[in-house]
Amino acid sequence: MARLNSYFWDFIAKKYARDPIIDQQAYQRKLELTRRYMHPNMRVLELGCGTGTIAIAHAPFVKQIDAIDVSSNMLVIAKEKSIASNINNITFTQAKMEDMQIDPETYDMVMAHSILHLLDDKDAAIAHIFKMLKPEGIFVSSTACIDNHWALKFFLPIGTALGLLPLVRFFSPEELLSSISDAKFAILQQWQPEKNKAMFIIAKKGEIK
Repeated sequence: MARLNSYFWDFIAKKYARDPIIDQQAYQRKLELTRRYMHPNMRVLELGCGTGTIAIAHAPFVKQIDAIDVSSNMLVIAKEKSIASNINNITFTQAKMEDMQIDPETYDMVMAHSILHLLDDKDAAIAHIFKMLKPEGIFVSSTACIDNHWALKFFLPIGTALGLLPLVRFFSPEELLSSISDAKFAILQQWQPEKNKAMFIIAKKGEIK
C-alpha cells in the first residue's frame, strides 16, 4: 500500500470541516444501514476518520471506536468535536494504515470511508482489514468509483505529480466488489446512489451461510 501524504489533508482540514455534507439523505441512509450491524459491546476501527463526523455519529451505538487518520489537523478538529458532543468512547490516533501493528481478529467492525481509492493497492488494504476482523466481523466502506471520467483521469495525475493533490486510483464498482469478494468477504449490502457516486458496501468476514 502506498503511503498517504498528510500534507494535503492538513492543508484542507479546516475547509473540509466547514463544508456541508452534499447528499444528506444518502449519508443518513449509510449511517442507518451500518447501525443494523452494530451492538453495544462492539469494538470498531475507523480508517481515515477525517474530522470524526462518522465516528461521533456511531459512538453511542458501540462500546469503543479506534479512529485513525494521517492528518494531525483533521484529528485536532475531530477531538474538539467529540468533546463538544460529550463523546468519550473514541480514541483518535495519527497513523498510516500500512504502519499499524494490530493483532489479528481484534475488531468486530472496520469502517473505511473515502479511503480505498486513495491507496496504491486497495487489494492489499482489504486483505489487511480482513485479518484485523474477528470471525464474521463486519467491513463497511464507502468508496468513490470513478472509472470513466476522462477529465479527472487527465488532471488528477498531474496534480499528484506536482504535489498539489493526493493519489487517486480509478476503478469501477464491479472491480471494487470483486476485490472485496476475492478477499473472502461475503457482500451483505451494496448501494450506489447514482453513477460516479460513492459505492457503499457492507461485507462480512466469511461466507454467507
